[in-house]
Amino acid sequence: MTTMESLIGLVNRIQRACTVLGDYGGGDSTFSSLWEALPTVAVVGGQSSGKSSVLESIVGRDFLPRGSGIVTRRPLVLQLHKTEDGSQEYAEFLHLPRRKFTDFAQVRKEISDETDRVTGKTKQISPIPIHLSIYSPNVVNLTLIDLPGLTKVAVEGQAETIVQDIENMVRSYVEKPNSIILAISPANQDIATSDAIKLAREVDPTGERTFGVLTKLDLMDKGTNALDVLEGRSYRLQHPWVGIVNRSQADINRNVDMIVARRKEREYFATSPDYGHLSSKMGSEYLAKLLSKHLESVIRARIPSITSLINKSVEELESEMDHLGRPIAVDAGAQLYLILELCRAFDRIFKEHLDGGRPGGDRIYGVFDNQLPAALRKLPFDRHLSIQNVRKVVSEADGYQPHLIAPEQGYRRLIEGSLNFFRGPAEASVDAVHFVLKELVRKSLGETQELKRFPTLQAEIAAAANASLERFRDESKKSVLRLVDMESSYVTVDFFRRLPQEVEKGVNNPPSSNVDRYAEGHFRRIGSNVSSYVGMVAETLRNTIPKAVVYCQVREAKLSLLNYFYTQIGQKEGKQLAELLDEDPALMERRLQCAKRLELYKAARDEIDSVSWAR
Repeated sequence: MTTMESLIGLVNRIQRACTVLGDYGGGDSTFSSLWEALPTVAVVGGQSSGKSSVLESIVGRDFLPRGSGIVTRRPLVLQLHKTEDGSQEYAEFLHLPRRKFTDFAQVRKEISDETDRVTGKTKQISPIPIHLSIYSPNVVNLTLIDLPGLTKVAVEGQAETIVQDIENMVRSYVEKPNSIILAISPANQDIATSDAIKLAREVDPTGERTFGVLTKLDLMDKGTNALDVLEGRSYRLQHPWVGIVNRSQADINRNVDMIVARRKEREYFATSPDYGHLSSKMGSEYLAKLLSKHLESVIRARIPSITSLINKSVEELESEMDHLGRPIAVDAGAQLYLILELCRAFDRIFKEHLDGGRPGGDRIYGVFDNQLPAALRKLPFDRHLSIQNVRKVVSEADGYQPHLIAPEQGYRRLIEGSLNFFRGPAEASVDAVHFVLKELVRKSLGETQELKRFPTLQAEIAAAANASLERFRDESKKSVLRLVDMESSYVTVDFFRRLPQEVEKGVNNPPSSNVDRYAEGHFRRIGSNVSSYVGMVAETLRNTIPKAVVYCQVREAKLSLLNYFYTQIGQKEGKQLAELLDEDPALMERRLQCAKRLELYKAARDEIDSVSWAR
């Protein structure tokens, strides 16, 4: 095999591998870019321009569906692979892996059936390509893309937008800078009206990527010829025009062999008085060789950029393989070590969230600085210490014998009732911090890349961490409620000592003191005194509740979030450890695909290097 054949065959194999691995048409951007960097030949022409006949002549096989109207309704990515002389010809479809077609009539049928599977038995089109590979000793290494024929009007059964839809689809292929345009035009029509040439001129104004093909030379009116076009006088391109003589409809009906048709084509040009002097540069065989030679020059020019893209892909794949991890050891000790390492990786990220290395821990401070003070301010002390309620509580506390100096029992009941309101904000602070910690556990699990391999272990760690947080919350609630209860259980002595002094001041005015004891002012003063005491307690709890919450929840989460889980793990058998390391099937498949791509790209890089050195 020549260096040229090796180089083009290599590109074909890379394109084929990219397609098989799902990189073409919706895969990862880097891998799709590799496909885009490799040159392909897009076959463009109007309906009934002879596109199918040209492709079949290049392949040397009758394998494309035929008919009137739009026959090609999906792009056909056709990859030709040259094999050793004497080897059997066969075809393979991407959607039917490992099935070889040796009967090309069945290939034609499968193209029709696969088209119908997507578009239905209608005249609609679809941009989803069909991928077909043909292996034959009678072809050159090429990748050709057969596109729907350009049309000017929508016929019955087609959408009104069909004309623009087809043009947009074709344009999406031919406007790519690495696309070689094979513009098919029938010789029995004015070249000025050629849909293919019009579109090619728009996307390739210099004509550097366009090869003009003139079909149906044998169907021109007698006394006329296409020399002005073929010799570049009517419309000049950077590359020479190539004339093609297709099989006649009678030949097609008689199933004339393509090899025979090629021979007839050679004879036509050799004996033609008009085209005899151009016979060596006419015909489908010459066109295939011309395209192959041009592909070689394009590929050689693209080798540095292709190599660079492959190197980038290799680096990204190796990085992804590191993230996905290597296969798991079967030894129980190694499995236990791996599990503990994964737990430590999660625990490290969780602590980073709490300590400020990652976002989220500041929300706990928000609970103490905003939520708790706001909740304390909203407590219904105004209602509880209203004159009516104070009078009611004090009177009930006095019983049948009114108080003499200060209503001590009334004071105690009012203070105890007020302090009970603090239980709500205290418990709410615990729950709010618990919610933040649970959310940080969830985020930390998601950010621990190594754990994504093992959904079972990830779920077990999540359950263990959340169970620990529940225990910490219970302890924290007991602590903060105990703080509230402590404030309720003992009223500061200094507070009561001030009350008789206030009453004594009132004794200096006897006429009013007897009235004050039972009047509104007396109860207002009691309510004011209780409010002052409750305010002092609120300030104390505002400082002590966060301390208790941090000590019981945040501190414990940092120190012993997975301690109980570590104890359980140490008691598990090898089989149980293996169950925890049961990988996600989708991730295993991803690793397999990455390994295949990595192998492909490394092999491609080595092969490109060897071909480059052979120049």
